[in-house]
Amino acid sequence: MVKSIFAACTFLTSLLLFVTIGSTAPTKPVLTLLNWSEYMDPELIAEFEAQHNVEVREVYFETEDLRTDMLLRAKQGDFDLVVCNDLSIRAYVNQGWIEPLSQAEVPNLKYMDPRWQKLSPESVQHGAPFLWGTTGIAYRTDKIAEPVKSWQALFSPEEKLRNKILMVNDVGDMIGMSLKTLGYSANSTDLNAHQEIEELLLKQKPYVRNYGYMSLDENSVLVTGEIWMAMMYNGDAMMIRELNTDIEYVVPEEGGNLWVDYLCVMSSSKQKALAKAFINFLNEPNNAARLAQFAYYATPNLAAEKLLPEDFLSNPYIYPPAKVLAKSEIYQPLPGEILKIRNRILNRVIQR
Repeated sequence: MVKSIFAACTFLTSLLLFVTIGSTAPTKPVLTLLNWSEYMDPELIAEFEAQHNVEVREVYFETEDLRTDMLLRAKQGDFDLVVCNDLSIRAYVNQGWIEPLSQAEVPNLKYMDPRWQKLSPESVQHGAPFLWGTTGIAYRTDKIAEPVKSWQALFSPEEKLRNKILMVNDVGDMIGMSLKTLGYSANSTDLNAHQEIEELLLKQKPYVRNYGYMSLDENSVLVTGEIWMAMMYNGDAMMIRELNTDIEYVVPEEGGNLWVDYLCVMSSSKQKALAKAFINFLNEPNNAARLAQFAYYATPNLAAEKLLPEDFLSNPYIYPPAKVLAKSEIYQPLPGEILKIRNRILNRVIQR
């Protein structure tokens, strides 16, 4: 009863506030970005807001699937920009969700490294490469004496790692990297291989404390020592390494996932011109270089690379050596039946 009264009072208060301020609502346009957390430099946002007299709002998602679900539920104009990978762009183009981009509208696309614009026609026509990186293993060197070299250390762990592992809750990474552990391609469609990885993931489960993502601050479970090993993206690992130098990151000898994220304009956006101006602003070479250093990820902007300090460009965690890139894979489109099998495997593992 008390909760009901409180809820009613809260609703009425919100309604009164809405009525009171409705006539004096801010006239600034609002640009809403759907993004991963800790993936945008707030200083750059503040500068764009000042230059364009606009408010930039970020809404965060935790997984690829959750982002898609949020877009499915979104109303017309809820989001103006979205960060997504090549596979998602292909799907979103088919749904009619994202707007084509051209160099005439976003002149700074001229600075893009061509290799990130060749993954698919959809990403060339609809996405502005944002940042790129790798998926590997982060671990505590003060807890694990031997250097981690293989995915086996994560998927077939030692007894001391029981309840000390964190896995990302992402079907592509979980299944893809377990396939590489067993010597298959991350893009394998072999049914026997998928049966093997289900067995592998079920054996690993007692060692996994959580399937999800960790915070990137002093409360990170890898920083505090609640976990000792995690599947992780290189920039995230570098960010928390600033808080604890006992954290190491490695792309295992089998190779990892090589990925690139894009900025895309939503077809339903009411601020398309402003959204494209924001993409262009972020790709001013100086701004793109600042963004890369904030996020600890490599930039696809070739002009920005020339402005980055040598210790950043030579950091193998950020710009992996050629032999690592050669063994790493970009996720490719898979048959619908294989995607269903992968989702079923992940659901059975996590829910058991």
